Amino acid sequence: MSGHSKFANIKHKKERNDSTKGKIFTKLGREIAVAVKEGGPDPNSNSRLKDVIAKAKSNNMPNDTIDRSIKKAAGDANAVNYEFVTYEGYGPNGTAIIVEALTDNKNRTASNVRNAFTKGNGNVGTQGCVSFMFDKKGQIIIDKEECNLEADELMMTALDAGAEDFSEEEDSFEILTDPDAFSEVRETLEKAGIPMAQADVTMIPQTWVDLTSEQDIKMMNRTLDLLDEDDDVQEVYHNWNE
Repeated sequence: MSGHSKFANIKHKKERNDSTKGKIFTKLGREIAVAVKEGGPDPNSNSRLKDVIAKAKSNNMPNDTIDRSIKKAAGDANAVNYEFVTYEGYGPNGTAIIVEALTDNKNRTASNVRNAFTKGNGNVGTQGCVSFMFDKKGQIIIDKEECNLEADELMMTALDAGAEDFSEEEDSFEILTDPDAFSEVRETLEKAGIPMAQADVTMIPQTWVDLTSEQDIKMMNRTLDLLDEDDDVQEVYHNWNE
C-alpha cells in the first residue's frame, strides 16, 4: 500500500499556521492537558503525552511552552475537563469530512461544526457515515532537504522499527504505521536523529475525490476555513484531492 503524500499541503498549512501560532499552541495545550490528566506528567511513562510533545515540536512549539503546559496541567486539579468528540459528514460533491474536537461544551462545538458544514453546502451525518472510507494510521513525513539518509537506509530503519509502508515522493518521504506501533517507530527515528516534518496518528482516505467546479472548491474551502478557525476543532480529515 503506497501512501498519498500531502507534503506540499503540509508546508502550506505550516506557513499559514505561522500567522496563527497562538491558536495552534492553544489547541496543542489542550491535548497536553488531556494527556497529562490521563497518564501523568512524565512522558517517559506516558506514551500519549510523549506523542503529543512530538506533535507540538513538529508544529514549532517552544520547549519552555511545552514544559509550562505540562506543569500547569499537572498542578491544576480544577482544570477544565475536555472530552474528545468526533463528527462526520459530507462536503461538496460527496467529499467525506471527519472532524475531531476537544471541548468543554459539546452543544457549542456541535453547533459550530454544523454551521461550518452548512455554510459550505455540506451536511453533518451520523457516526460512521464516512469513517469507513479512511484508514487510521500513524503517519510520519520527512522533508528530503532535512534528511541526510539515503532512501534505502531510511526505509530499512523504519521497517525494522515496525513501520508498515514506506514511500518516496518528489520532496519527501512518507512512513505509515499501525496506530499501535506509531510511538515505537517515531521514537526510533527520533533517537536516530531523523527530523520529522510531521508525526501523528491520522486518518488516510482510501480514495480521493476531485472537485472541478469553482463553486464546489470555494464551498469546500469555506467549510475547512471555518473549522480551522474553531478553537474546539483539533483535526480535520477529508478526501478532497486538493
